[in-house]
Amino acid sequence: MTTADEPDIRLLRDALGPLRDREQVARRLLEASARHSCDPDAELDWDAPFDDAKWFWPPELVSLYDTPLWRTMSEERRKDLARHEAASLASLGIWFEIILMQLLARHIYDKPVTSSHVRYALTEIADECRHSMMFARMIERGGTPSYPVPRVHHNAARVLKTVSTTPGSFAATLLGEEILDWMQRLTFPDERVQPLVRGVTRIHVVEEARHVRYAREELRRQMATAPRWERELTRISCGEAARVFSVCFVNPRVYEDVGLDRRVAVAQVRASGHRREVMRSGARRLTDFLDDIGVLNGVGRRLWRSSGLLA
Repeated sequence: MTTADEPDIRLLRDALGPLRDREQVARRLLEASARHSCDPDAELDWDAPFDDAKWFWPPELVSLYDTPLWRTMSEERRKDLARHEAASLASLGIWFEIILMQLLARHIYDKPVTSSHVRYALTEIADECRHSMMFARMIERGGTPSYPVPRVHHNAARVLKTVSTTPGSFAATLLGEEILDWMQRLTFPDERVQPLVRGVTRIHVVEEARHVRYAREELRRQMATAPRWERELTRISCGEAARVFSVCFVNPRVYEDVGLDRRVAVAQVRASGHRREVMRSGARRLTDFLDDIGVLNGVGRRLWRSSGLLA
């Protein structure tokens, strides 16, 4: 039986094919959560000493990699920059996850509380709580400051959390999850990287795979059923979120904290072909998906291009 909120699943399809039953997807994700949920406090060795020969982030993913400034830096300073950038990315991750938890709570507010869809959303909120605490502990253990996003974007997110439509919420969720996930998939098997950082990224990758599946399935459903005005607003808000995300990805204060000239470093990152390709590669799987389901149209596409995440 279907309701106004639950159209007949047999009639729902998009460019990727028929949409899956919401409850069936949630039940499978709940089963996967039961098998593969992690406790970072118990599973990671937080007291193990760091290896001075290892990195806190793969060098190819450091923002200044292969720039003229990078070539003048000592190996020690390069590793120090990687340590601070890892903290900056973890700080960004915490910010996004706190937003995500609030958006998920809003999403399920009017949904049947005994449904698998709601149960999985609550499971994901619990995952994100653990991830945020894990990232905070990694920042503290690494001996760096945390790096909050600029105040203007921090406050703008208050508006987003209040007015975001459901498809806009899930589009922003995927933006915050998939690019970091791509980088972390390169990090956790990399033996050049500190074991603690590899452990943190491994846990995050395993659990975020479920979150991405949940968000993708729900965004497909929303884009197939939302009224035209809501789809258009989603395209614009997602494009603007991409622009903000690219600006906030690495806090420029990291350059000052390792003794570099902030303006010179920022200018070289912006001019770096390698960095541009890293960011676009990280976003490519997501932008292909968003393009397929009609999110990257019109103004939204122009905003994505201005972010540098889309060629």
